[in-house]
Amino acid sequence: MTGQILATLLPVFLIAGCGTLYGRFRTPDIRSLNTLNMELFVPMLVFAVLADRQAPLADYASLALAGAVVVLGSGLLLWPVAKWLKLETKTFLPPMMFNNSGNMGIPLLVLAFGEKALPAAVVLFIIEMLLHFSVGLYMLSPQTPLWRLLRMPIVLASLAGLAVNLGGVPLPGWFLEALHMLGGVCIPLMLFALGVRMLDIDFGDWRTGLLGAVLCPLSGLVLAVPLIWWLDLSGLQAAALWVFAALPPAVLNYLVAEQYRQEPHKVASLVLIGNLGSLVVMPVVLALIFTHVYPLA
Repeated sequence: MTGQILATLLPVFLIAGCGTLYGRFRTPDIRSLNTLNMELFVPMLVFAVLADRQAPLADYASLALAGAVVVLGSGLLLWPVAKWLKLETKTFLPPMMFNNSGNMGIPLLVLAFGEKALPAAVVLFIIEMLLHFSVGLYMLSPQTPLWRLLRMPIVLASLAGLAVNLGGVPLPGWFLEALHMLGGVCIPLMLFALGVRMLDIDFGDWRTGLLGAVLCPLSGLVLAVPLIWWLDLSGLQAAALWVFAALPPAVLNYLVAEQYRQEPHKVASLVLIGNLGSLVVMPVVLALIFTHVYPLA
């Protein structure tokens, strides 16, 4: 089991570490890389996975519901905590709700469970992204029009992929293979970008960041455990929800906070210290998964 955990986590942190090392000496334009990834490579991967008729998406409805409850429920669960600690809810709650399902979640699930975990990883990623760009933006700015959501390439790719899959439209194998190859670029690029972002860590608000590093995975897991029982999730889907629930805050929280001028330095501490905290959290969660949820063969 220890070997499997190391085999899962070491590539994640090695690629992220390469990003940190490269960014330390070269200062790459990571915003342009992220734009390319989110507008081209990620939508291609999402479409390819969803359009593939070998992935019965109807089987993932309960997992999608569970993912949505984990995201929204984390905010509801931690709202009284934020009020009690006199934290600004617009600053504290979004990073607790919207986790790193892209940069860390997809690579981690694929490395832990193989390519068969990719549909579950993509479904959870889409749920988190849709909620982030609807509920999340509304939390920061209630005036934000929701129609902006339909302009996002990942949303368009999701709708097109679902239409192809549910409509039973056959696509040529060479076409899907090309999309998978291009979409596969996004996974290491996500981790590399995460590593570069780690250079921006601000320890000035380390207490808030440390609090978030504990509460983010804790709130997700508190919700995930009863959801697995209630929705009768088992096997790979239960394991995927465990990983999803324990993920640290998404880097995107910092970019959104910067755009809306919502205390971006505090959000940066929540995001980056939370991701550092995953060095401790994820091995524990994977150990529990491999022993109790999805035992090794």
